[in-house]
Parts: sequence; structure tokens; C-alpha cells
Amino acid sequence: MFPYPDTYRQILPPLTTVAMIVWAIPAALILPDGSALANYPLFLLFALVFVEHLYLIWQAQGMARLDQCVYALVHCSLAFVVWTFSIMYVGGKGF
Repeated sequence: MFPYPDTYRQILPPLTTVAMIVWAIPAALILPDGSALANYPLFLLFALVFVEHLYLIWQAQGMARLDQCVYALVHCSLAFVVWTFSIMYVGGKGF
């Protein structure tokens, strides 16, 4: 059905990171500062990034698992930075 199914699987973690940003911007504008309704989806999305990387590592064969581990290490580090700034942005002056 899809010409390159591996490519579509590998784009899931970055799309989840983009979803953090897409959620944080309108949530900061609509919801009050420090709202739990704005923070909880960010916590779930960050956990989802780890689950997606574990899935990619599990699906890989042979030495491709090492590639997926390096991809997970780099992307999870960057996703942590995005997640932290998203929480700070949503939190506003609520801290």
C-alpha cells in the first residue's frame, strides 16, 4: 500500500514533538497560566515519544537497531528541550 512503510514509521516521533508545540501555543492563549488541562497532554506526548522510539527499536532488524538507538538518543534529548520549553510557555506566570 505505502511505497516506504519504514519512512512513515520513523516520522512518528518528530510529529509527536511537533504536536507538543501545536498544543502548547493555543493552550497558552486559551487556558489560564499553570492549568493542568494544558500540562497533562504535554506529559502524555513526551511519554509517547519514548514509546514510539521503543517501537522503532523493536521493529528494526540486525544493525539497524543500533541506528534506531542513536536516533532515539538524539531525538529524545531534543524532544526533552522542546517539552521543557512547552511546559514553561504553557505555565506562564503560574509557577
